Amino acid sequence: MGESIEQRAAGGQGSGVAVSFREALWFWLKLGFISFGGPAGQIAIMHQELVERRRWISERRFLHALNYCMLLPGPEAQQLATYIGWLMHRTAGGVVAGALFVLPSLFVLIGLSWLYIAFGELPLVAGLFYGIKPAVTAIVLHAARRIGSRALKNAWLWAIAGASFVAIFALNAPFPLIVLGAALLGYLGGRLAPEHFGAAPASAAAASHYGPALIDDLTPTPEHARFRWSRLARLALVGALLWCLPMGLLMALYGWSGSLTQMGWFFTKAALLTFGGAYAVLPYVYQGAVVHYGWLTPAQMIDGLALGETTPGPLIMVVAFVGFIGGYGHSAFGAEQAFLGGALAACLVTWFTFLPSFLFILAGGPLVESTHQELTFTAPLTGITAAVVGVILNLAVFFGYHVLWPEGFAGRFEWPSALLAVLAAVGLFRFKRGVIEVLALCALLGLAVHLLRG
Repeated sequence: MGESIEQRAAGGQGSGVAVSFREALWFWLKLGFISFGGPAGQIAIMHQELVERRRWISERRFLHALNYCMLLPGPEAQQLATYIGWLMHRTAGGVVAGALFVLPSLFVLIGLSWLYIAFGELPLVAGLFYGIKPAVTAIVLHAARRIGSRALKNAWLWAIAGASFVAIFALNAPFPLIVLGAALLGYLGGRLAPEHFGAAPASAAAASHYGPALIDDLTPTPEHARFRWSRLARLALVGALLWCLPMGLLMALYGWSGSLTQMGWFFTKAALLTFGGAYAVLPYVYQGAVVHYGWLTPAQMIDGLALGETTPGPLIMVVAFVGFIGGYGHSAFGAEQAFLGGALAACLVTWFTFLPSFLFILAGGPLVESTHQELTFTAPLTGITAAVVGVILNLAVFFGYHVLWPEGFAGRFEWPSALLAVLAAVGLFRFKRGVIEVLALCALLGLAVHLLRG
């Protein structure tokens, strides 16, 4: 079967390329600063760097890991980085890869959130965000199209995507139920029509085109990635302590009803109960943070998503913006220390949002590694991936409604926002422009519209 991943990473010869921990660390740090474009763009960057250029992992192993990450609640791009880092360099590699994917955007968003609070009412800033909001709607729609073009390969998968859209849009079905139904349909499809639900045999062509990979299709699973009950028990204990200690401290200081305690609890639920990555979790965050707790307004939520789109890191880092705005307004340290309260809240919600992601990868990775040739496992994931496309499309409709009818259907229709959304869509779909370019152009046009109205 050849050398193990660990041997190759340590400098062994063969089809793999030697990758030291230091080399990997610098790559993950670089990725944390250049990972723009939301989950679709970040996964594309990782595919280009890790599968095509560096050949650290084969396409089939990359897609198998991605399908598992899309099954999990939480940000799939960050979980994918954690998975590959763990596979290459044990637990330390996974923690470093996942943490460096998040930390740059956390610090950037804390700074931008403060600027938003301090200067958001200025005509200049308000005009820029007026143009950014319709662009965000087009970006989410574009993400649905990009993921759908890869996932929806036949009529069966299109039907699952359509059913998931109807279920969440018209029936308000909870997303975990949609995921469960899609997984069941995928499992049945894998048994009854395996040619439609199996993994695409693209890795052989990819290998011949790109050359052999460090983690190739048939590379043996390294010793640290083999399942052990003792290891699972240790991870469960460590994970419980890492959650209980900060939550217990918050309860002791502020009580159960304190805003920071409630943020920790709410974002723990968001991390555990929502599936399909950032675009799927945002409606749940909106419902809780805006409607139930009132930590921010609907307009601020869309502005936060715009900031998340324009900063590196996973799009779900919008939770740092939500936490900062909520913590700033309900500062535990008084009005004089509002910035400190906002920064602490942003760090806390980031901790509670991402802690389960690390545990899911480190605990579930060994099981996934034992199934990368099994249709029984891949077929349900294929169904789930199709369902996620429908949910993302629902999110585009959700944002479009709030941008085009900010006062509800009974209020005015924002025709300038509609024109900007169409322009952004043409730039993304027709001319293949980048997310940052589209946001910048729409922001400038929105500023012009805002100033002309004023």
